[in-house]
Amino acid sequence: MGCPELSKTRGVWNSHKAAPPLAGANSTPVTIIADLRQKRLHDCRLTQDRKLDTLDEAEAFLIDRGVLTLTQDSALPSLFAATHEEPYKRGAAGFGSWPKTKWPWGGELASRPGVLALKVHRGKLLLCHQAATRAIDPLARAALAEADAAGDAGSRLVRHLRSAGPSKIDDVKAELGLEAPALRKLREKLEAVGAVVSRDVAVDDGKGGHRHTSELARWDQVWNKPWKANQEQALAELVLIGVRAAVLAHQDEVGKWFSWPIEWPLLAELISARRLQRPGPGWLAIPE
Repeated sequence: MGCPELSKTRGVWNSHKAAPPLAGANSTPVTIIADLRQKRLHDCRLTQDRKLDTLDEAEAFLIDRGVLTLTQDSALPSLFAATHEEPYKRGAAGFGSWPKTKWPWGGELASRPGVLALKVHRGKLLLCHQAATRAIDPLARAALAEADAAGDAGSRLVRHLRSAGPSKIDDVKAELGLEAPALRKLREKLEAVGAVVSRDVAVDDGKGGHRHTSELARWDQVWNKPWKANQEQALAELVLIGVRAAVLAHQDEVGKWFSWPIEWPLLAELISARRLQRPGPGWLAIPE
């Protein structure tokens, strides 16, 4: 399902033209892939006429696609690419390459209802709406249970969060006696699999202003709707959500989207069940 011609989010109407129709059943693989590429340009807002102008449009984009990366690093749709805004500093890497004025949108979207910003894109931020979060739930709960039982520094962290509740970074460092580099290493490992989730918060700096820091929480403190599925079912659902979001993706890339390994047998099973299709050799899409 592509971006509709009229989609309403928070009272804002999107008047961009609808996606072009796909080729018919008798089309060749070359034609089908060409049509899917055109659909991808439209649905992932990769052309200037589809650029995001407002945060409400960005939220509608996330709801429609299900997941968004920040920067364009894969076939998954990218929030920043869809703004088509010049970078903060032309030619720069890292934060300097982010959109000049719309760079805060990732954090602002993460604060909206139904949205979580997770590091499950192999340690990179992935904005997830509810269907994607539901698919991640069994995987994140399994990672949290493993961390709880490990008896190591990560176990100390998740057990502390269980007793203390969501906690700011400075409080965690003080309570657990951790230096910043050690805590950062723990966070990277646990956030990559969803066991721990962080969010940006503003705190009083004691000088009449504020500074930004992170608040850490366990998965079961940010998502309270457990999905009774096993990990293989959850990963299969996450693959489908990702392919639908991308419209068209190469099978070799799909295995690198998430922190959990995606092997060919899982993709083959989805193809056999006609939940995925191969429009051409090596390519994956969602059947129409």
